[in-house]
Amino acid sequence: MKNNLRELRKSHQLTQEKLSELTGVSRQTIISIETGRFDPSIKLAYKLAKVFDLAIEDLFLFEEDM
Repeated sequence: MKNNLRELRKSHQLTQEKLSELTGVSRQTIISIETGRFDPSIKLAYKLAKVFDLAIEDLFLFEEDM
């Protein structure tokens, strides 16, 4: 699943470490989401969206397999 987490994080002047603290996950988890190696749970997606005051759909772009 694609996302614009890295761009949002940088535009809000947040480090990966600070974002991990705000969402209760490890910095490695944030890195894995940003690089697309890990899709977050719905609970974590909600926490991330809440940090940026966005809907989950504005943060994560779901693409169905063709």
